[in-house]
Amino acid sequence: MKRPLALRNQLFLNYLAILLLGMGVAALLAWNSVERLYLETQRENLLAQANLTAAALQGQALPSNASQPYLQTSNVLPGIHTRLLSEQGAVIITLPVQAGELLAPPAEENAPISPQQLQARPEIASAMQGQAATAIREVGKRRVLYAAAPVLSNSGSISGLVYLAMPLPVSGLPLSLSLELAGAALAAVLLALLAGRLLARRIVSPVEAIALAAKAVSAGDLNQNVPSMSGISELNELGQTFNQMTENLRQSEQAKNAFVADVTHELRTPLTVIKGTIETLEDGALDDLAGRGPLLEAMQRETERLIRLVNDLLVLTRADAGTLNMEIQPLDLAELARARCSQLSGLAAHRQVQLVVTGAASAPVLGDVDRLSQVLDNLLDNAIRYSPQGSAVTVEIGSDNGEAQCAVCDCGAGIPEKHLPYIFERFYRADASRNRQSGGAGLGLAIVRALVLAQGGGISAESQPGKGTTIRFWLPTSKELPAD
Repeated sequence: MKRPLALRNQLFLNYLAILLLGMGVAALLAWNSVERLYLETQRENLLAQANLTAAALQGQALPSNASQPYLQTSNVLPGIHTRLLSEQGAVIITLPVQAGELLAPPAEENAPISPQQLQARPEIASAMQGQAATAIREVGKRRVLYAAAPVLSNSGSISGLVYLAMPLPVSGLPLSLSLELAGAALAAVLLALLAGRLLARRIVSPVEAIALAAKAVSAGDLNQNVPSMSGISELNELGQTFNQMTENLRQSEQAKNAFVADVTHELRTPLTVIKGTIETLEDGALDDLAGRGPLLEAMQRETERLIRLVNDLLVLTRADAGTLNMEIQPLDLAELARARCSQLSGLAAHRQVQLVVTGAASAPVLGDVDRLSQVLDNLLDNAIRYSPQGSAVTVEIGSDNGEAQCAVCDCGAGIPEKHLPYIFERFYRADASRNRQSGGAGLGLAIVRALVLAQGGGISAESQPGKGTTIRFWLPTSKELPAD
C-alpha cells in the first residue's frame, strides 16, 4: 500500500500547484497587457516620427527619385531633421504615384513594390486622404509596424507621403524586456515558494503537536497540553478543545480512581464485619445461645448495608447507561409528597422532627411513581437525620414556567459554601465522620440527581451554615391528573 504524503508536503504541493496555475494565468495576462502597451507605444512613437518628418518636408520640393530611401545618414536636404531608430529609414513618396516599381522601406529590405500594391495598404490609403495612420503586417517570419503621414504643400494640398517601417521583436517584446519580465516572474515564484514553506510550517506545526499529544494520550499519558495561540483561529480552537479534552480525561480518571477507592472502602467495611462475625461463630460462639444473637444481628445489619450499597451502585450505573426501567405517567407530586411524609412520620417522630407539606394542593407531573418515591425518601431521610430535635422539615410544592417544583427544607447545621457545589457527587461527604456514623455511603444525593435527570427534570441545592439546607427539584408538568 502506497504511503500517504505528510500533511506538510500535501499543503506545500497543493499550494505550489495553485501558485503555478495562478501565476501562469497572471503571467499570460500580464504579458499580453505589456505587449499591447509596448505596441501602442511603438505605434505612437513611429506615427509621431512620421508626422515630424512630414512637417519638416512641408512646402519643400520632394526628391524627384522617390525610389530612393530617405535615410537619416543621407539626409542632405536643408531643414529636414528626423529621429530614426537604428536601421530604420523613411521613404518619401511623391504624389501622384508614378508608374513603375518603388522600393519598400528598409524593414522590407527595400523589396520592389508596385504603386497598386502600395496604394492598397490601409495606412497608405489613409495618409493619401490626409490622415496619418499605422498598421502591423507580417513580413516573412516577423511582424513589421508601418506609419504613413501626408506631406502638405504651401497650398495645403497633399504633395507626398512619408512612409516609415519598424520591425517588431519575434517574441512580441524586446529581448531585454522579456528577460526582465522572466526575472520578475522567477523572483515571484521563489518568494512564493518560500512563503508556501513558511505557511505550511505555520499550519502543520500545531497539527503535528496535537497528533503527537494525541498519540501520547492514546498510550495512557493524560498530562498533555498543546499550544493554543498559533495565530489561526481554527487551530487555536482545535488546541483549546484538545486541552479541554485532556483536562476532562484527567478529571474522569481521577473521579474513576476515587470512585473505585470509595467503593472498595465501602464494601470492605461490611464485609470485614461479616467475616469477623463468621470467624467468631466458628470459634464456638455459635453454641452460645445468649451471645450469638447480637452477632447474628450485627451480621444481618451489615449484610443489609451491603445490599443497599450494591443496589445504589446498580441504580447509578444504569442511570449512566440510560437503561433505568421507568414507567413515565401522569401523577400528582403533591399527593405523593404527602404519602411519603406519612410513611416516614414514624422516623421523624422518633427523632422529634415534624414533617409539613405546604404549597399547591395538587401538582400534576410526568414521572415514575417508584423512582420519585425513592427521590422523596432520600431527601426526607437526609433532612430528618440532620434536623435538630423540635424542628420541622418542610416540603414546599409549587410550579413555575410549566414545571412543578418540590423543595425539601430542613433547619439543620447547613452545608458550608465550599462543599455545596459537590454534594451531588458520588461518595462526597461534607462531614465524613457524621455520614459514617449514620450509615450513609455518600450516594443518596447522587442517586436523587440521577433519578430526577432521568425523568427530564432538574435539581439544585441552597444552604446557609446554621440556617438549614433546601434541596429543590422540578419536573415537567402534566396536563392531566392521574386516574384514581
